[in-house]
Amino acid sequence: MRKFLIPAAALIAIAGGSVVVAQQMPPASGAKDPTRVTAGTYTIDPGHTQILFAYDHMGFTNNMGVIAEPSGTLTLDPKNPSAAKVSVDVPVSNLRTGVAKLDEHLMKPEFFDSAKFPKATFVSTGVKIQGSEAEITGNLTIKGVTKPVTLDTEFYGAGKAPAMMGGKENIGFVATTTVKRSDFNMGYGVPMIGDKVELKIVAAFQK
Repeated sequence: MRKFLIPAAALIAIAGGSVVVAQQMPPASGAKDPTRVTAGTYTIDPGHTQILFAYDHMGFTNNMGVIAEPSGTLTLDPKNPSAAKVSVDVPVSNLRTGVAKLDEHLMKPEFFDSAKFPKATFVSTGVKIQGSEAEITGNLTIKGVTKPVTLDTEFYGAGKAPAMMGGKENIGFVATTTVKRSDFNMGYGVPMIGDKVELKIVAAFQK
């Protein structure tokens, strides 16, 4: 089979007369190494923190969505990890399911009532550490109702970002829990639509 070779000059001409050189990216800076964690106060990186949720829809599907760009802080000391404190504010208007009409419905009074309650909050009350995992207990407030929850949390990674990306110290976690929406005055459609909502929080913090 005959091979067709395109001269470099022709490639440059095809590209509009300019030479494009791919930038070499550095390797991943983070690692699942607790020794990389330093004491201090970290703030949430909103561009890399997401709250994912899933719920049963009439027994047919396990529908999902995401709430992005929360804000908050994490204070910790590796020498005393059980004294860590975390506080998070979640703008409910940032909720997205991929279905615009559903997103609008979830902002109405029978669900989040976002006009009256624009954010949900979580404030930790205790931390129990076991290796790279932790149980974080705290108070979750949605729609003006506060309930205790426990986040099953796993340390994901830590390290310093490359200088080209700001050079800040970063730390990340993944947490899961399950809540009942009826506990927060959002029981519309129960039991036809599932009451339990599974949450997965992908949390990134920067120092």
